[in-house]
Amino acid sequence: MTASFAPALAAARDAAAAQHYPQPALYVVATPIGNLADITLRALHVLQLVDAVACEDTRHTQALLRAYGIDKPTLAVHQHNEAEAAQEVVRRLQAGQRVAYASDAGTPGVSDPGARLVAAARAAGCAVVPVPGASSVTAIVSAGGAGGEGQGFVFFGFLPTKSGERQQAVEALRQESRPIVLLEAPHRIAAVAEALAVLGERAITVGRELTKQFEEIATVPCAGLPAWVQASPQRLRGEFALLLHGMPVVADDAGPKRVLQLLLAELPVKTAVKLASEITGAPRNGLYEAALQMKGEA
Repeated sequence: MTASFAPALAAARDAAAAQHYPQPALYVVATPIGNLADITLRALHVLQLVDAVACEDTRHTQALLRAYGIDKPTLAVHQHNEAEAAQEVVRRLQAGQRVAYASDAGTPGVSDPGARLVAAARAAGCAVVPVPGASSVTAIVSAGGAGGEGQGFVFFGFLPTKSGERQQAVEALRQESRPIVLLEAPHRIAAVAEALAVLGERAITVGRELTKQFEEIATVPCAGLPAWVQASPQRLRGEFALLLHGMPVVADDAGPKRVLQLLLAELPVKTAVKLASEITGAPRNGLYEAALQMKGEA
């Protein structure tokens, strides 16, 4: 065990042991997307508590568990065997076991195996307990500064692998005004950058190797994304999370002014401005100036 995680296991027991952990139950455990220190205390406690850990790649997860000083049997549950392997997990749950599920990185069931396993457990009447934590999706949204209040964002995940289908998907993304989160692997990032370049000056934030030692985050126009990727050989390595920024909102004051104009025909200026502001949400100061201009032109 890495010496630095020994206190973390003790802290995990102290911080999380008081909570009730149902048995049997499937625990959906978020694991770090790169930095081992991003594991939560509750996740460490659950991984120590369960009878087995179902996972996307047993070699990867066994190495992760060893890094934390945890020794548990692992079960392979990946995209090629998910339906069959889910039944083995359900059998264990029905036998009274606690089983954790961890994907290779981040929060399971978002853009990797896990959703079918969770659905199978629920269909069998088994409890499913989320243990949230690291996610490349929320990481890039928080670093990109484009998911503002009231706007939200759309999670798309990986673009299609075939060139024609990928270009069709990009054209569909062009019509979406909200920010969009994409994920991509290193061997496809150059092709994806070329596909997204057609979006021109629309901004995109690139997160490469998020949370790792050589993390890189940059915001560029989509048209400049291919050049950014090719600027360094290192940029063709590592995992990517991309945040396509939302399209700028063009202010349209024609609606409020039309409402104001109709009210002015029947009401005094102050009353018309007050009602127009309440109806449309437009600022009173701007409406008041517009009302005076309309009166002056009348």
